[in-house]
Amino acid sequence: MSVKQASILIITIVLVVGCILAGIEMYTWQDNSEIMCVQGAVDGNMTWTTTGGLKNVDFGHVTKYKKRSQFWFSSKPDQGKAEDESIKVRFNDGGHASLSGSFSWDIPLAENFLKELHVKYGSQEAVEQQLVRTVAEKAVLMTGPLMSSTESYATRRNDLLNLVEDQINNGIYRTEVVDEKTVDPVSKLEKTVGIVKLIHGKDGEYLREAESPLKTFGIKVYNLSLNDVKYNDEVEAQIKQQQQATMQVQIAIAKAKEAEQKTLTVTQEGMASAATAKWEQETISAKLVTAAEQEVKVSAQKLLAAENNKKAEIAMGEGESKRRQLVMEADGALEKKLAALVEINKIWAEAVKGYQGQWTPTVMMGGQSQAGGGAMDLVNLLTAKTAMDLGVDMEITTKAKKK
Repeated sequence: MSVKQASILIITIVLVVGCILAGIEMYTWQDNSEIMCVQGAVDGNMTWTTTGGLKNVDFGHVTKYKKRSQFWFSSKPDQGKAEDESIKVRFNDGGHASLSGSFSWDIPLAENFLKELHVKYGSQEAVEQQLVRTVAEKAVLMTGPLMSSTESYATRRNDLLNLVEDQINNGIYRTEVVDEKTVDPVSKLEKTVGIVKLIHGKDGEYLREAESPLKTFGIKVYNLSLNDVKYNDEVEAQIKQQQQATMQVQIAIAKAKEAEQKTLTVTQEGMASAATAKWEQETISAKLVTAAEQEVKVSAQKLLAAENNKKAEIAMGEGESKRRQLVMEADGALEKKLAALVEINKIWAEAVKGYQGQWTPTVMMGGQSQAGGGAMDLVNLLTAKTAMDLGVDMEITTKAKKK
């Protein structure tokens, strides 16, 4: 290659590289999640753009800010930086802790806020470390005296978050210290402690020492969360003691409730057994009553039947008596009398039949005598006597014929 050709090649390369560099300095790409400040290369004026796309910067100085950022003050190596960035806090009982967590913050879109931020801090990292972190640390520091370490662990955990976030956004509270007597939750001993209390204004709002610098620059903080609160050894020991005491109380309460429930169960079972026995006895009594009532009904039926039988027998007797009376009145019991007369005559006939002697004297004095007249007279006499005894009127048939 000749010298001329080599020179042309070098010039061409320089021009290409120059054009590329010029293009880079002339244009830049802006993401929609960014805000860009372009400071003019000649006049130094700042131009702000908040929308994405390819932007002409005319060799100016470009600074980009994230519209939304996550601030980490975490002790975990996989959150934020690898080192421990947790924030220290001191509570009103002297206990210490390290708060680990994060919150989101938005940079303002208004140009006046952006210019002031850029002039004073000049970069995203400077705003985050010199402004946001400083305000957050102060808010955490001033929240600690508002509660005890044990309260921050248990009953006022949400208050801890809310108070820190409110002071970051709106400013540090104005407070006063008041001595109060309180009972130590572990030792149960009374002690005097200085309690930091918030001062309220006439409208009921909390008074502030000053407006939050973040509010001054239009930065909004939200979604504060804690992933760990590491207390010092003394506080950890105190918390464990309180947990044990609380656990014992809970166990005692649980046992008391268990005993109470057992008492209720036994009582209910006793009542159920008593009710069962009562109803069993009631059932037996009901059966006995029913059987007795049935027996009474049966006896009543038997009595009624006996009375009816008695009445029937009486009625039958009275009927038979009446019938006999009527028969007697009708024929004077002639049939029975005749039957009796026949039987009597049979007896006399049998007696006479076997007699071998003389029925009458052989010699009769003073009158005629017919053969067998004496015997016949005796029979007639006895027959007449029998008829008289029976009250039989031997002329009934004749009378009847005459009638």
